[in-house]
Amino acid sequence: MFTPPYPIVTPRLVLRPFTEADLDDLHAFHSLPEVTRYLYWDARTREETKAALDRKIACAGLGADGDALSVAAALSGGGPVIGDLTLFLRSREHRQGEIGFVFNPACQGRGLATEAAREILRIGFEGLGLHRIHGNCDARNTSSARLMERLGMRLEARLVENEFFAGAWSDELIYGMLAREWRASPAASPVPGA
Repeated sequence: MFTPPYPIVTPRLVLRPFTEADLDDLHAFHSLPEVTRYLYWDARTREETKAALDRKIACAGLGADGDALSVAAALSGGGPVIGDLTLFLRSREHRQGEIGFVFNPACQGRGLATEAAREILRIGFEGLGLHRIHGNCDARNTSSARLMERLGMRLEARLVENEFFAGAWSDELIYGMLAREWRASPAASPVPGA
């Protein structure tokens, strides 16, 4: 079972496992319709957020195909949890992973999601030794697409009308990055001040 060396400290964030104390912070953005608009779940009630948090607490390490590592991104200095990141182990044999992220919109536009997601890629490539990490998003979710582009991930595919989502057919974008691309990217360098 692989578990990252927590806490992971960046210039503005602390990445760590979720705890029961994170319920209010997580519910603050999991309950917003604008956050869940392109996700596979609707805005959550407090009870639904609690159930999701319990699942996240249980996702503390990666060992087998299908496992998910849930990571909380909190503002440094004891600030609130503003991000919910996931690294999925899709295939140990083929060393494939998938990244996912959800952030509080009150903290958008400051590069915090990029700062946190970069560390999830680092966990996958440097910690777990993955060969490829991909991320998917609805084509209308331009914020997620731009985030993956800022991370240095390349657009690999646009699946046209791939899913019937929220009452309409939608396109899906697939971004990817290989370990050699990660090693050659500026993102692979240690974060200054961390």
